[in-house]
Amino acid sequence: MPHIIAYALPAIPLAALTLPLYVLVPTFYTETLGLSLASVGFALLLVRIFDAVNDPLIGWAADRFRPRFGRRRTLFAISLPLTAISAFMLFWPPVDASALWLVVWGLLLSLGYTAALIPFSAWGAELATDYHGRSRITAWREGLILVGTLIAIALPFAIGFDQASGLHGLAVLGLVILAGLPLLGTVAVIATPEPAEHSRMRVDFKSGLAHLVRNRPFVRLIAAFFLNGLANGIPATLFLYFVSARLGLPDARGPLLFFYFLCAIAGVPLAAWAARRVGKHRAWCYAMLAACAAFAPAPLLPEGSLIAFTAICGITGLLLGFDLSLPPAIQADVIDVDTASSGEQRSGIYFAAWSLSTKLSLAGGVGIVFPALALLGFDPGADKATAEGLTALAIAYAWVPIAAKLVSVAIMWNFPLDEAAQKSLRTRIETG
Repeated sequence: MPHIIAYALPAIPLAALTLPLYVLVPTFYTETLGLSLASVGFALLLVRIFDAVNDPLIGWAADRFRPRFGRRRTLFAISLPLTAISAFMLFWPPVDASALWLVVWGLLLSLGYTAALIPFSAWGAELATDYHGRSRITAWREGLILVGTLIAIALPFAIGFDQASGLHGLAVLGLVILAGLPLLGTVAVIATPEPAEHSRMRVDFKSGLAHLVRNRPFVRLIAAFFLNGLANGIPATLFLYFVSARLGLPDARGPLLFFYFLCAIAGVPLAAWAARRVGKHRAWCYAMLAACAAFAPAPLLPEGSLIAFTAICGITGLLLGFDLSLPPAIQADVIDVDTASSGEQRSGIYFAAWSLSTKLSLAGGVGIVFPALALLGFDPGADKATAEGLTALAIAYAWVPIAAKLVSVAIMWNFPLDEAAQKSLRTRIETG
């Protein structure tokens, strides 16, 4: 158990830079720095396009890179300085920063973050080989991710980030990441062993890609994960605008966001319990259905509905714990399908596809939804939004994500990998 906790510690600073990038940075660069909604959306879309090339290359390198210190630990350690410095520069821009600043430091952060996240995720997937052991590791990691997320919310909102000059809240968060990521990353590298590798042979890139495409459980999982990620990414991106412009509660934005992720911490052990009772994929499906039911009334709330929206945040936050902890545990299982058929343990390339799917789904919340809302008349910089703009904001915030979640449930409902099937795969892998 101590080595699992040590492994999970870097999740705190990694999470502390993730949520601001998708939720706070767009708001800061548009509302505080005064950049246009379309230019910020386009800049972040460029960063995500870079990810489309960046992720698979790093995933492939993570599997091929075999230094004496360990292929997972070494690449993770190398990535830490670039990730920490890029996050600091992005979160503390000069007052006259342009969209170019956002693009440059966003690209560098993307490179560093991907080089950290892919070996970090593969490392966790390979530390345990049993069905429920993987749920335990992801529960610790995702639980600490939520702790980092709470830090990422508390600091900017407690200090404030409505002024671009001076040491604002986003800048303080950048300083925390600059110090915390190398420190906790070093603890993980020293205290957590390199996982055993069960590769029997090397697979070339073309054959490896063919094995990935033929891995039907993986294809189903990545499709469902992308749609559910889009369903979570859109409201995450629009949350601050919805609470401020639609509900008229700008002072409640920080407390509501904090409460949402605080409830998600409670959802992580609940997800682990449900997975033991009904299996990981069914537990995830039930959580997505419950989230749809809870989220459906959000666009119908009248202005000032603090109590009702707080209840929605509490329920959907609890269910977010399922979204965060169960899919990565299932991902470790679908990698076993590939290892058994290809003969090479290629967790890196699978988590590269996972990372790319995550980033593309979140990009949809910025690169697509922002320009669409602008066309439909929603302007966050306006003194008062139009009725048409507020209606478009409400529908995009809640009902579009519900549709995506329902399709994701349909894909995962009869997922073929349960505990017995995964145990059989591990027997094949470990007996050669």
